[in-house]
Amino acid sequence: MDTIFDPLRRIDVALTPEERVRQDVISWLHGQLGVPLVMMASEYAFSYNGRQYRADIVVFGKDAAPLLLVECKAPGVRIDRDVIEQGIRYNRVLNVKYMMFTNGEKMYFCEKSGDGPEYRFLPQIPDIKI
Repeated sequence: MDTIFDPLRRIDVALTPEERVRQDVISWLHGQLGVPLVMMASEYAFSYNGRQYRADIVVFGKDAAPLLLVECKAPGVRIDRDVIEQGIRYNRVLNVKYMMFTNGEKMYFCEKSGDGPEYRFLPQIPDIKI
């Protein structure tokens, strides 16, 4: 099986379609938006209601608190209500201000509105200050 180097985990990982999307997003966040690699984590593990989960990518702010949650899907997988709800569930623990959902073909961005459970979609990725 082919592998690809994950610069965040510093290991070679299996090159699945979803992993290709994840690595492309890491490269884009770092190369195009200037997010330092040390401010990102891939396959970020956390627990919720006694179960273990892994967020695809988490970007941390200057205060080391999670700022952006990125959920990656393989190309061709629809970014539908289930995918968005997965991010919202994860955010009950991570409490990020921004979420991004992508299948490598389309990207969607959300911003959490205040302390409540409301989110609003954004036309582009926000200017995240790292």
